[in-house]
Amino acid sequence: MSDAPIVFALTGASGAPYGVRLLEQLVAAGRRVSLIVSSHGLRLLRTETDLGDVAGLRAHVGAARWDALVTVYDDADRGAAPASGSAKSAGMVVCPCSMGTLASIAAGTSRSLVERAADVALKERRPLVLVPRETPLSAIHLENMLRLTRAGAVVMPAAPGFYNRPTRIDELVDFVVARVLDQLGVENTLAIRWGDRKEPT
Repeated sequence: MSDAPIVFALTGASGAPYGVRLLEQLVAAGRRVSLIVSSHGLRLLRTETDLGDVAGLRAHVGAARWDALVTVYDDADRGAAPASGSAKSAGMVVCPCSMGTLASIAAGTSRSLVERAADVALKERRPLVLVPRETPLSAIHLENMLRLTRAGAVVMPAAPGFYNRPTRIDELVDFVVARVLDQLGVENTLAIRWGDRKEPT
């Protein structure tokens, strides 16, 4: 397991529960995290969860583990460590990823730390996982996703499966988060894998 941090950005696409659960799991796995929450990501937290700010995230994850593993960066600080290729990381995930963020990464505009850190992941050939939650998708969205996929990113829409017959929203969230963790190389047992569930007779 790499000791380098995973850069984790939470932006303003609907899907805050995915981001919160992913952060929980990364910290529970003992992974270091470089956390960037955009201003729209903070608004999303307030809208979709009971966590209104980064302090709420810290309390939710657990202060002791947070303080040991999580470093928070201001999205406006494009001179922060995640903005440089010389700062080691184990890759980056944007969860949830707004279509505006996705488009900016595809265009290489780097107007914020989130966008610059993603640009760094691509240029350094490090894993970059983008988790959009948007529907329907326009031709522009699809073209941006294709462009990013060709550049080396993994575009992973938040689309939970139903073959495990989920009965709770938490199970739907865990299905997506488990797939993201797999892409980041983080071991997990959040969801039943295909073939592990006994089929009804």
